[in-house]
Amino acid sequence: MPSLNDIRSTFLDFFVKHGHRQVPSSSLVPKNDPTLMFTNSGMVQFKNLFTGVEHRDYKRATTSQKCVRAGGKHNDLDNVGYTARHHTFFEMLGNFSFGDYFKGDAIPFAWDLITKEFGIDPSRLLVTVYHTDDEAASIWKKHAGLPDSRILRIATDDNFWMMGPTGPCGPCSEIFYDHGDHIPGGPPGSPDEDGDRFIEIWNLVFMQYERFEDGSQRDLPNQSIDTGMGLERIGALLQGKHDNYDTDLLRTLIEASAHVTHTDPDGPGNVHHRVIADHLRSTSFLIADGVMPSSEGRGYVLRRIMRRAMRHAHLLGAKDPVMYRLVPALVREMGQAFPELSQSQATIEETLLGEETRFRQTLERGLRLLDDELAVLPDGAELPGETAFKLYDTYGFPLDLTQDALRERGRGVNTEAFTSAMAEQKRQARAAWTGSGEVADQAIWFDVFERHGPTEFLGYDTLEAEGQITTLVAGTAEVDDVPLGQSVQVVVNQTPFYAEAGGQVGDQGTIRTPTALLRVTDTRKVAGVFIHLADIVEGNVRTGQPAQLTVDADRRARIRANHSATHLLHEALRQTLGPHVAQRGSLNAPDRLRFDFSHPKPLAPTELATVEREINHFIRQNSAVETRIMTPDEARALGAQALFGEKYGDEVRVVSMGHANTGRGSNGATWSIELCGGTHVRQTGEIGLCVLLGDAASSSGVRRIEALTGQAALDHLSLQAARLAETAAMLRTPPGEVTERVKGLLDERRDLAAQLGRLRRDAAMGGAAIGQASETVAGIAFAAQAVENVSGKDLPALIDELKGRLGSGIALLIADTGGKAAVAAGVTDDLTGRISAVDIVRTAVGELGGKGGGGRPDMAQGGGPDVSRADAAISAVRTMLEGV
Repeated sequence: MPSLNDIRSTFLDFFVKHGHRQVPSSSLVPKNDPTLMFTNSGMVQFKNLFTGVEHRDYKRATTSQKCVRAGGKHNDLDNVGYTARHHTFFEMLGNFSFGDYFKGDAIPFAWDLITKEFGIDPSRLLVTVYHTDDEAASIWKKHAGLPDSRILRIATDDNFWMMGPTGPCGPCSEIFYDHGDHIPGGPPGSPDEDGDRFIEIWNLVFMQYERFEDGSQRDLPNQSIDTGMGLERIGALLQGKHDNYDTDLLRTLIEASAHVTHTDPDGPGNVHHRVIADHLRSTSFLIADGVMPSSEGRGYVLRRIMRRAMRHAHLLGAKDPVMYRLVPALVREMGQAFPELSQSQATIEETLLGEETRFRQTLERGLRLLDDELAVLPDGAELPGETAFKLYDTYGFPLDLTQDALRERGRGVNTEAFTSAMAEQKRQARAAWTGSGEVADQAIWFDVFERHGPTEFLGYDTLEAEGQITTLVAGTAEVDDVPLGQSVQVVVNQTPFYAEAGGQVGDQGTIRTPTALLRVTDTRKVAGVFIHLADIVEGNVRTGQPAQLTVDADRRARIRANHSATHLLHEALRQTLGPHVAQRGSLNAPDRLRFDFSHPKPLAPTELATVEREINHFIRQNSAVETRIMTPDEARALGAQALFGEKYGDEVRVVSMGHANTGRGSNGATWSIELCGGTHVRQTGEIGLCVLLGDAASSSGVRRIEALTGQAALDHLSLQAARLAETAAMLRTPPGEVTERVKGLLDERRDLAAQLGRLRRDAAMGGAAIGQASETVAGIAFAAQAVENVSGKDLPALIDELKGRLGSGIALLIADTGGKAAVAAGVTDDLTGRISAVDIVRTAVGELGGKGGGGRPDMAQGGGPDVSRADAAISAVRTMLEGV
């Protein structure tokens, strides 16, 4: 009996032998189809090859594509575990031709593989074709020898494939296996086609037309092939099973579930084991592809799958988390075919353990509430919608989880009342939000959120993605079309653009649609909606269009480096200055970083040097920057620092970087642990270098440091080095001796300035005959004079000289300092009891057009704007003295 691994290999090897390139499975997160939440078929990764947008070095391909159907229109979640063939995760085997071979080869490939390689009895097979596809019917008849009775013509869309309302399309041909007349059900196209007798095992799509908006279609110049065969279905058939869950791979996982829960795999709890086995695959592969549990988008669907499996483990009697213990069994079964599973095993186990630990607490509280409510309800009565909403709103139970729990008890939920309670909560939330001080016209974004939900952010993992434009806003109104040259605010269902938050500025870049090119100048977020502020530089843009979003990679890289350096700076400050240091604000821009923190005084130069040295030590360490999802309480228990301005919900991203030496750092072996929703480098070495520009006051008790990283830091140091070299050349001294040379020059300057001052005073006292003529006013010797070529700072020394000559008296000098007046007055000690030098100066200054003046009773100074009134000022002082 071939294993599923054998079947996969046989399929791929067959097509490789026939000239196909074996292409690895693409990620479960589609990069080229914004309409899909998850990759759900083999052709998704080849979409652009079919449309001609992309070309590769091969025209034939074969894959075993991992697929998930658990969200949107492709949602099999509710049926999983209860039917034979529903899964959230499955593998789709396929072969593809991109303008190479067509029906004449595709049909023989399929028939030969199934009947010769797999050895399936041809008499058990029948096929369907689109009712007008005579070519396919003829090939089946000729190559497979099938009679008309086993070539069923189907006139419905079941046998006609379309990529969308317009674009490539074509008829299908499905291959069915007849399990025999002892199984209920009729052939495809019959009233009983939903029975289990005839099971589809392979679908061949003949992509031969292009459809247009008016409904017309024409032949494609390059006709292509897209096929898909579910590994689990063909595996069940080849292993003689009628139930996919009885195949070897899924059976191994079911037995692993039974082992860790100490229960019978085939006993009363067999449905629980089936759910766990299926959900283990989907959750593990999603985590391996970078999806993490969250409250929105893909992360929300992942959480729903995880919690559904965990509730079934609870129903099996598991008292402790068990899902993470099943990962090794999955890796053993599928790790060789999908290496990403092995590479991510530790992350998968840690994520499952953390989520199940948290959910078990939620589950116990929620189930108690559910039991209490059911106890007072009549037998068979529906659970009130208000109660279901309370479970959702208070305990984190989505409606489908409550329905799943009630299903086993034969009860339902009043979904209308649930919807009504949900709508009321949204109304209250909207009223609270629009009354929170936001600009009134921004309430439009809450409408967008209610219609389309939150924008899914992809930018942790990629800088390019496809999205679909859901909303355009010009000014304050929603519009359907915006022309060239206009500014517009764009909302897309998913985006790699980071919206400004937590000190990190919003991304810039481009958005390209089939009809337009937009330059994104900023990205912001309101009510969960990412808003791309853009200018239309080509064409015109319309709502509903697909869009290629590309972030400015160089700018984002510089922002990431600055943001990660901020984390290292924060911890270095804490280690250098003390645990009182806490963030009070930040800016992470492409050209610099700014960090505000609590500290009562300026940093000494040695402290700044220590902080800078520590940061660069961990940059050179080049350790991995790790991100984990956990609750705020768990993060704080690790010692994580909460960043200023961030709002934290039920879960947070915890960013860790740097490995501390023994006894170093407040977080054990990890240097920096912070709660942060921003983007970061993958290795600290990507920061390159960090240079602190200095420390300044931001506000009372808050200091601010600005810094540069990477090329900006190198440019800064290069400029400083160039200036030093230029200075050294001017001083004619080696750069290493510039400091000493400058100190010597400053000493010389001070000596020369002192000599010059003495010479000026001597010249003024001699050449200008200052104080040679004095008069007596009210019995007091009074020497007053207007002088030139004397600086204001020289006046006090001259006043002291005059006072010495007078012995007893008053001296007043008014110097011309470029049209303005500098005033100084002195009173000998024996007269300060009668008159103050301050009063003399203020009298003179008033006449010179100025105000004030100050000093001591024996010496005062001041100034005025009009030196031409010096004589009037002296006269005013003389008059004042006459009144003493």
